[in-house]
This record gives sequence, structure tokens and C-alpha cells, in this order.
Amino acid sequence: MSPHGRPKGESLSAKYEGRPVSGRQALLASGVAALGALTLTGATRIPSQAGYTGVGPNFVPLLVGLMLLVCGVLLLWEAATGGLRDMEQPSGSMHASWQPFAWVSAGILANAALITTVGFVIGCTLCYVLAVRGFRIAKGPLGRATWLADTGIGVALTLPVYLLFTQLLAINLPGLTSTGWL
Repeated sequence: MSPHGRPKGESLSAKYEGRPVSGRQALLASGVAALGALTLTGATRIPSQAGYTGVGPNFVPLLVGLMLLVCGVLLLWEAATGGLRDMEQPSGSMHASWQPFAWVSAGILANAALITTVGFVIGCTLCYVLAVRGFRIAKGPLGRATWLADTGIGVALTLPVYLLFTQLLAINLPGLTSTGWL
């Protein structure tokens, strides 16, 4: 057996011969490739004058468009050679649960609404706590200590990011005080 899961001597085309093309997967792959092509087209219309770092504002959109196009082509090849194979059955509930979705959405919306009022650290910590709450609810029963632990982890994640941007990179983020520390 070769490392690619086929008997030694069997060609790649022989392995996939007779496998049907997965229509839904081919449609999804075509959509991803089209999105990549559109992103690349849009990125070429952005002026490319280099900034102080030597790359222009069209660099990231070009990179994202290229990666989407590559992923779309690879997904299309996967669909054409039989689609996703040897996959385990998905775990979890057969039906979506609205509560985890509501918690995650509330975290994102609260951050967007409050970040300029309460500052980056508090806004992003709140977003983290509410989103993690949603993921925990989806997983099962909750303990009481999770609010405090999640808040501590949220601050531990967002405070260094805030300090990195404001103190080291000199990029302004919404702060609660004028000192730049919160």
C-alpha cells in the first residue's frame, strides 16, 4: 500500500475512476474560486503605492484573493475526484441551537457598540467572555466559576494586544483613559 492509500502500482486516475463528481461540492468550490477571482480583480484596482513598510494597501487583498483562488481550485479538484471521502460522521446535535449563536452574536455586537465608550480592553474582554459562554453552552452544562475564569483569560489576551499596538507600534486604539494604559 502506498502512502496515498492506494495499492502499489495503481495510478491516481485509476483510484478515482468511476467516482461521481459531487455536484454540491463542485458548486461550492466554483464559488470559492469565483470569490478569489473577484477579490483579485478588486485588489488590482487599489492603488499600489508603497507605504512606510514597503508594501502597498493592495498587498493583503491580493494575498487573500490568491489564497481563495488556490483553495477554490483545490476544492474543485477534490470534488472532481470523488468529493470528500473517508470522513467520519459529524458529532453533535442534528439541529442547530439558537442559544450559543445568540451568546456569540451578543459578544460581537456588544464589542462593536461599546468599544469606543468603554475602550479596547474592556470591549474585547466582554466579547471574549460572551462568545466563550456561547461555546460552553453548546458543549454542555456550565460551572459557576467559568465567568470569572473567562474574564481573567479575556483580560490576559486583550491587554497585551492593546499595549503592543498603543505602546510599541504607536497605533491608536480606543481607550478608557487618556493615559493609554486602559
